[in-house]
Amino acid sequence: MQTLNQHIKERNFKRAYLIFGEENFLKRSYKNRLRASILGDDTMNYHYFEGKGINLSEVISLADTMPFFADHRLILIEGSGLFKGNADELVEYLPNLPETTCMVFVEDEVDKRSRMYKAVKKYGYAAEMERQSSGQLAKWAAGLLAKEGKKITASTMEVFLGRVGEDMENIHSELDKLISYTLGRDVITVQDVEAVCTIQVTNQIFEMVGAISGRMPAKAMKLYEDLLILKEPPMRILFLIARQFNQLLQVREMSKKGLSRAEIASKLKIPPFAVGKLTTQARAFSREQIFSYVQECADMEEAVKQGRLSDRMAVELLICRNYS
Repeated sequence: MQTLNQHIKERNFKRAYLIFGEENFLKRSYKNRLRASILGDDTMNYHYFEGKGINLSEVISLADTMPFFADHRLILIEGSGLFKGNADELVEYLPNLPETTCMVFVEDEVDKRSRMYKAVKKYGYAAEMERQSSGQLAKWAAGLLAKEGKKITASTMEVFLGRVGEDMENIHSELDKLISYTLGRDVITVQDVEAVCTIQVTNQIFEMVGAISGRMPAKAMKLYEDLLILKEPPMRILFLIARQFNQLLQVREMSKKGLSRAEIASKLKIPPFAVGKLTTQARAFSREQIFSYVQECADMEEAVKQGRLSDRMAVELLICRNYS
């Protein structure tokens, strides 16, 4: 991303760019920044294509057209699937792409073995927008707050990220809420976070599993009903509960082997602070109990698929199974 930032700042562009990866906020941000830097407000020399089945002959024809009273013509292609399928016509054309034309591709997934990916790397620049680590997210969020004259401690930031999750779009939205809520004050507290920041679904699931381990049926059912009000499908809730128990089992096993929090986080692809929460929660269960919940999640899923239980009843039975 540092290279991409430099190109944007210096307005020294490659002929082709590929922006891809899991972090949608970063992809959208760099897509918009590239467009603004290349064209500004110019719409006459801007062309947008989206989805599969793009007419590559049309794209090539536009790319060969000189820009109208401007330095560059920009062709933005999004969600095309060209980096996972056959794009030979465009692969053969890229070496001949005029310096006055810039092609920007934005994709969720790419095959790095594909000819198209290799061609863009050779004649342009490919930037992967990966999920950011908890440290990177904390630094980014603190920077956004600082621009608004706000301060936040490391411990409060950890509470904030633990509550709102890792999605940068959501973090940005929740920071806006915090900034508005704390008008007239420069320090953001844990109480502020708890007052206005919405707990994400995955964190609701964490709380549900905690209620199960703490034998608190009323709390578990309340959390479940809250998710239903938010239109979360029961089968997705069941999947997330199963994933939570699987993570508890993996964290428990890796901790026993002496792996550090950072090593576990890397293997599970979750933030280190989440590993700390999982480690604490895992202590409330024996290994056998976790196994039994993983198995029961699978049994409930099968019961729903076979029509023996409704999806809603299956989750209710699961979260209340040990309360009788």
